[in-house]
Amino acid sequence: MTATMNDTPEASPQTPADPASAPPRAKKEKKEDSFPVFLVKLVLVVAIFRSFIFSPFNIPSESMLPRLENGDYLLAAKWPYGYSSYSLPFSAPLLPKRIFASQPERGDVAIFKAPPGNDVDYIKRVIGLPGDTVQMKEGVLILNGQAVPKVKVQDFVIAVTPNTDCVSDEFAVTEADGSQTCHYPQFRETLPNGKSYNVLDLGQRDADNTVPIVVPEGQLFLMGDNRDNSMDSRFPAMEGGGIGLVPQDNLVGRAAIMMWSTDGSANWFLPWTWFTAARWNRIGGTF
Repeated sequence: MTATMNDTPEASPQTPADPASAPPRAKKEKKEDSFPVFLVKLVLVVAIFRSFIFSPFNIPSESMLPRLENGDYLLAAKWPYGYSSYSLPFSAPLLPKRIFASQPERGDVAIFKAPPGNDVDYIKRVIGLPGDTVQMKEGVLILNGQAVPKVKVQDFVIAVTPNTDCVSDEFAVTEADGSQTCHYPQFRETLPNGKSYNVLDLGQRDADNTVPIVVPEGQLFLMGDNRDNSMDSRFPAMEGGGIGLVPQDNLVGRAAIMMWSTDGSANWFLPWTWFTAARWNRIGGTF
């Protein structure tokens, strides 16, 4: 009896599957952060940015006319002068002393905590460095015994707006189109390091003549460009008054970029006024 041949091979023992041919395992989905965690991360990023890179600052007065106007919003660079507790949000006392300290240059527009309270941000121009002797004579800046060149230029003209009014009637002008403006005498000053900027001189004022002041080590002599409308280092430090000599440790940053400017006429309930109130020609300027 002949056996019937089977063309079908016998089943072989099962072999392990080839890892290369195995179906890929599903990747574990990344768990999304909860909203509170996202909020904490956002706060940390903003705090780091504001503490060490740039911080916003608004101009609430006319002490720095003509360069800065009431209603300007600028970014201050935080790294040029180093970092101290005043660099941190709410002046958190986390840095025992200033680190990466660097001295400003004459002519810098600096933001600092104003003496004597050291709790309010001010903005002024750096005039005197440690070792300098600063004096005003008949409205002329005297630096280390030499008069700083002061040249009359065209009057500074600024429109009367909710943010701006004339210091006195003698500077008020009604233009041909009926608009109201202020015309202020303007001068160009040039410091010994070549830094030039414009200042306003409204005439004989109390601070046009001062005694010589020698700037001690670690301090600065700061002035507003609107020389007759600025409480600065020419006046003793007192709340709501002058600032006296300013410790370098009080420095917060250096004015860097103009990011916005408004004349104060905007109404929150009238969205189109947000645009008509903007001073577009001032936005984007640098220092």
